[in-house]
Amino acid sequence: METGIALVTGASSGIGEATAKRLTKAGYKVYGTSRRGAQAGQRTFEMLPLDVTSDESVEAAVKEVLRLHGRIDLLVNNAGFGVAPAAAEESSIDQARAIFDTNFFGIVRMTRAVVPHMRQQGSGRIINIGSVLGFLPMPYMALYSATKHAVAGYSESLDHELRTMGIRVSVIEPAYIKTPFDANFMEPDAPLDDYLEIRTAIARRVKEVVESADGPEVVAETVLHAAIAARPKLRYTAGGLAARLRLLRRFAPAGLVDAGIRKDLRLQT
Repeated sequence: METGIALVTGASSGIGEATAKRLTKAGYKVYGTSRRGAQAGQRTFEMLPLDVTSDESVEAAVKEVLRLHGRIDLLVNNAGFGVAPAAAEESSIDQARAIFDTNFFGIVRMTRAVVPHMRQQGSGRIINIGSVLGFLPMPYMALYSATKHAVAGYSESLDHELRTMGIRVSVIEPAYIKTPFDANFMEPDAPLDDYLEIRTAIARRVKEVVESADGPEVVAETVLHAAIAARPKLRYTAGGLAARLRLLRRFAPAGLVDAGIRKDLRLQT
């Protein structure tokens, strides 16, 4: 039995691919997207070309799904890219804009394209992939943290606006996830020698932690849970570490959290 029509951005690998597979298994008819469209290899879901930084590309992909099925029941905004650890001043304004254009404005574009149709049908779910860095910023990840704070704030406002129209919005906030995500890290375009040593050390530390992190399936499972919940929550953590960090942020003294972050990243106090 088909659960509904789902559109998952950034589904060529990692969290997006795992989510598209899990939703397909649960009965959704899933369309995954990537900038390159369908690649070679068998998939349990169909792929469409979509660049979330292009209004025309977003409109074309949404129009194609509506042409085929006349509706979209679930939108999972996952497309985005990571940024290699770097000091905030090591990225130019152009680079900051590029990061926001994909990680935040990509979600805005997708939402604006899909919501009118969800409003018309009187139902729908939008699930945005955020990060624990959306509530617990990490040093040397300032711009990425800023995009994820923006995603969380946008999602919360949007859920209030759309709830009376039968549409619910949730944000999923994982911690480190073991995916090929870091293969496409954007390197800082204005690097400074002053930060070289610490930047290298933090990149090494992040790589260590990612190696032993949860796989993307833990996020996919959380997405499905939010998608089918009768009364979905606004925010979901994904994985044990993310849940612990949420509790620490909420209940631990600020000074303790601050010291813990610096200790974990081996920063001088």
